[in-house]
Amino acid sequence: MKTRYFILAAVASLAMVSCNESVFLDNPPQATVSEELLMTPEGSDQLCMAAYAALMGPNPQDWSVCWYPVTHWSTGSVRADDAYKGGGGTGDGWETHRLETFTLDATDPVSDSKWFHLCVSIQRCNSALRVLNKCTEEQVPLRDRRIAEMKVLRAHYFFELQRMYNQIPWYDENMDDATVQTTPNNEFTREELLDKIAQEISSVLDDLPETQPEVGRVNRYMAKAYLAKVLLYRAYEQNPQTHAVVNVDRKALEEVVSLCKDIRNSGRYDLFDDFQELDLVSSDNGKECIWDIQYSMNDGSNSAGRVNWSHLLNTPQGPYNGDGFFIPSQDLINSYQTTEDGLPVFDYQKLPDFASVTIEGDKALISNYDHNVDPRLDFVIGRPNVTWKTYQETPCLGQWVRDRGTYGYNSSKRFVVSPESPDMYPGWPWGASAMNWHMIRYAHILLWEAEAHIELGEVSQGVELINMVRERAATSEYVKAWTDPSKCFDGTCPDFDGYAANYKIGLYPTTISQEEARQAVRTENRLECAMEGERFFDLVRWGIAAEVMNSFLDVEKDNRVYYQGVTFTSGKDEYLPITNNQYKFSGRNYVQNPGYGQF
Repeated sequence: MKTRYFILAAVASLAMVSCNESVFLDNPPQATVSEELLMTPEGSDQLCMAAYAALMGPNPQDWSVCWYPVTHWSTGSVRADDAYKGGGGTGDGWETHRLETFTLDATDPVSDSKWFHLCVSIQRCNSALRVLNKCTEEQVPLRDRRIAEMKVLRAHYFFELQRMYNQIPWYDENMDDATVQTTPNNEFTREELLDKIAQEISSVLDDLPETQPEVGRVNRYMAKAYLAKVLLYRAYEQNPQTHAVVNVDRKALEEVVSLCKDIRNSGRYDLFDDFQELDLVSSDNGKECIWDIQYSMNDGSNSAGRVNWSHLLNTPQGPYNGDGFFIPSQDLINSYQTTEDGLPVFDYQKLPDFASVTIEGDKALISNYDHNVDPRLDFVIGRPNVTWKTYQETPCLGQWVRDRGTYGYNSSKRFVVSPESPDMYPGWPWGASAMNWHMIRYAHILLWEAEAHIELGEVSQGVELINMVRERAATSEYVKAWTDPSKCFDGTCPDFDGYAANYKIGLYPTTISQEEARQAVRTENRLECAMEGERFFDLVRWGIAAEVMNSFLDVEKDNRVYYQGVTFTSGKDEYLPITNNQYKFSGRNYVQNPGYGQF
């Protein structure tokens, strides 16, 4: 069992203002805690722990969090070109189906719940700050440090709220409940909000130590990394109606470069030697992990423990007996194809589907599987007839997908441990383990800095950083082919000299053009961070969401029948709707995002 870190040791039972349901606000307090007790190291830390626990979701042991996940598997991957919803058909988890097909409206429960939980998280930070602001250093010796931690956490929750909904209210610990409730959501522009979030973090950097005695607490490098992410978003200035990028801010990009260099030069972080270490419990809080959300198993808290409920239903059937949500798209699979030089095929959509599956009678046939591919394909995707992690009884099988007629025959390998591992929880919830969520890792830092360099015209510096990420993929242990035909999907197992594919990955020359480099870093973000829930937000900040998504939908509509007639609408679908519940909560002060009509 993994060590239980401080943020899991206790969660205060506190009454806090949400941004949502009146029933929540109307609940009378079940108990009172004196201010005298709270203004102590122990009392104030209980408030801080509640804010940290919200990283897992304000109700982290509630199975329903899988529909509005902390990890953005639905809002960031299924909503993009990386994944299908999966499960038992389009009506199973219909809320997420609406995300996938861009049919949301102001009644949507997923949008409502996500907003609600992020607002609860912000108010947990505010509850802690109200108390800490009244304390002296004598009462709470680490007062300034704890204030800094809470402000970074609050910045995170605001950032998540902004990039999902765009128009959001801004409030702090100094506002009373009535003021919070009536604060408008159109007081600040997107860029002004991101500036405020960035300032929130930068103002407390000096109050944070480089290391913390308790794993999971925010330190200076974690804060710098998050600040770099916020500024990278800030750099791409958008038209407020169309969400098209109208300017790229060089000053913000220069700050991103500086922050990322500070992190790299610290000597504290590095890439894991093997990409596949990212999905091992033993790698939690390892050298690549800059900010991990902490999870634990068998800690006595509730059935499996404080596991990642975001991925509760996402393991395939087969040895997991899971519900099979979160299926990798054929487009993602195709994007891993490489040239003779081992570089990505940028126009891969013109090629036939890689390793496509067709049915003849009771037999499934796999075709077009001899193209060169990036080895990360088989780190991320569970393809039929290919070894599944370290599982020896059978390869991955197409039958592991619940609704193969709707979603195809591939599964996702990411974010679960091998089914035979002692780190795997046996039984409900399926797919549970103590594996942390790597919110920010060193590969992200390399790619963020690379992107900033390239947009600044410093192409060679950016390409060198991209190549560092590609070198790790090249030297990772390649996935072996399954060699027992009796256990293969179609009775035959292709064998490429012992490997599961023709793996070929090369490095970019540093002499490529800025446009080629821009395409390279955006592609590398997708290949390296596939299924991590960031893809959709990347497309939006680059201003290419409509172009990419409509191309994806057009190509994929023949594979996925439910995509026929689906269109991504520019100026609307980049952001989620403000829901009716939130509008009512605000006293009808909120305005709706463009494209969704009036309340």
